[in-house]
Amino acid sequence: MARYTGPVCRLCRRENNKLFLKGDRCFTDKCALERRNYAPGQHGHGRVKVTDYGTQLREKQKIKRTYCLLESQFKATFDKAERMRGVTGENLLVLLERRLDSVVYRMGFAASRKEARILIRHCHFQVNGRKVNIPSYVVRVGDTVSLREKSRTIARINESLDGAQRRESASWIEMDREGFKGILKTLPVRAEMTTPAFQEQLVVELYSK
Repeated sequence: MARYTGPVCRLCRRENNKLFLKGDRCFTDKCALERRNYAPGQHGHGRVKVTDYGTQLREKQKIKRTYCLLESQFKATFDKAERMRGVTGENLLVLLERRLDSVVYRMGFAASRKEARILIRHCHFQVNGRKVNIPSYVVRVGDTVSLREKSRTIARINESLDGAQRRESASWIEMDREGFKGILKTLPVRAEMTTPAFQEQLVVELYSK
């Protein structure tokens, strides 16, 4: 499985926005964006001429990097959103939020989406009682995502659950902390996806060219 293996803090600096890629570290003074609030590289302090295309590209990169996807994965999700009824940009974000790694992250089992992907790949989660190890699995309304019984004593998962109140809550998920499970009770709500702030219409304009 192809994936980005480089330093993730430089991605936040490049997008000039916190993408919350390193979990709890992003909420502390150690956050790279707090310490070096400029783009990485020797020309990070230089002036950059911003074009319409550049603005659209940066927005696409910000969303893609927030959800830890590569270009082909992101484009496939966009194509699926475009075929759905409704507003394409909103459909895109809803599909991204319904990915199993995003749901696990929203439930608080992982401090970041990258960490959620690792836990899913190591078969720690079940959907409706069946083991699922595919991070891109699309969770449906009414599905129950639970932590396997053998995994409930893992310290890192319990630490993440204890610190979940730091992260943005999701009203579309009903969490049962004692049962180590949660239910996707409704489709994700666009108005509540505010961290980081996305302008998904710019992505639609970019792919429409």
